[in-house]
Amino acid sequence: MKTPWHLWLIGVLSLLWNLGGVFDYLMSQLNVESYMGAMTPEQRAYFDGFPTWAVVFWALGVWGALAGSVLLLLRSRYAAAAFAVSLIGLLVNTIHLFASQGSAAVDLMGRGALAFTALLIVVALGLWLYARAMARRQVLR
Repeated sequence: MKTPWHLWLIGVLSLLWNLGGVFDYLMSQLNVESYMGAMTPEQRAYFDGFPTWAVVFWALGVWGALAGSVLLLLRSRYAAAAFAVSLIGLLVNTIHLFASQGSAAVDLMGRGALAFTALLIVVALGLWLYARAMARRQVLR
């Protein structure tokens, strides 16, 4: 089947979008002061106190999204699975935020960051659904 033009558009845009997540993850995990210094002391303590399992799910979210974008551009049916892993990683860490912080999550992260997290979830869900639809139409092999 001929590859639809929108696969290339969504693939490239998702790759650029997900590279932002990779940047955030690497700057945080490498504890780059010029990046981490922009956080409040409370935010820094929250990220410094991440349990190992939460870091693992964060990594799954970030690297799964990057893999999904690359696999989508390669027209691989495994793109949907990679995006699913990414969505799970994102959801687990979002649940971790609210389970550990409760209503204080709004004060800790700020409304803008929480709105961005909601956008991340919508985009991740959309990418998974898109890749799944392309696999079902046999655009992905």
